[in-house]
Amino acid sequence: MSSLIIGIAGGTASGKTTLTEILKNSFKDKVTVLRHDYYYYDKSYFNVPEGQINFDHPESFETGLLIEHLNKLKNGEVIYRPVYSYKTNERLEEKKPVKPSPIIIVEGILIFHYQELRELFDLKIFVDTDADIRLIRRIDRDIKERGRSFDSIKNQYLNTVKPMHQKYVEPTRYLADIIIPHGGMNEIANDLIIRKIKTHLYPD
Repeated sequence: MSSLIIGIAGGTASGKTTLTEILKNSFKDKVTVLRHDYYYYDKSYFNVPEGQINFDHPESFETGLLIEHLNKLKNGEVIYRPVYSYKTNERLEEKKPVKPSPIIIVEGILIFHYQELRELFDLKIFVDTDADIRLIRRIDRDIKERGRSFDSIKNQYLNTVKPMHQKYVEPTRYLADIIIPHGGMNEIANDLIIRKIKTHLYPD
């Protein structure tokens, strides 16, 4: 059985991780998760001061490596993915092994932007959440989990996150097979996705 590759996209703090966790909990070890964020370039890659790095631009990610890794997983090979630190904006020296599985979920704000990556997905899901809710969630997450200050979050949101969302993320919602409104806790949509995955795992 070939792997079913699912892309879960959407704006920052839209509920992508929530949906991913629901699917992971539903199918346990049959699911492998890769996050586009793992493939951020190290801050040394950029030729601008650290405070001016645009982390929401498509060129901030080493997407070619993600594509290479997905193809290896499809072929049944183990990969060694990067490990990225949000606090220092650096790639760590360690790499984490990732085993192939029947279901591979790729999560990220921009994963539908790249045609070559997009064509690898058997199912494309866009999690659509109101911008105000996403902003509140992002502030809460970045302060609690990433040690950020409110001012730094606000400045980044206004300078890069919001304009990049409008330019690059929002247009990709129309490339999705399924658009889920109200974030990752939409039970009806989630049940439909789970049913789709079950038909792949347990064909008649």
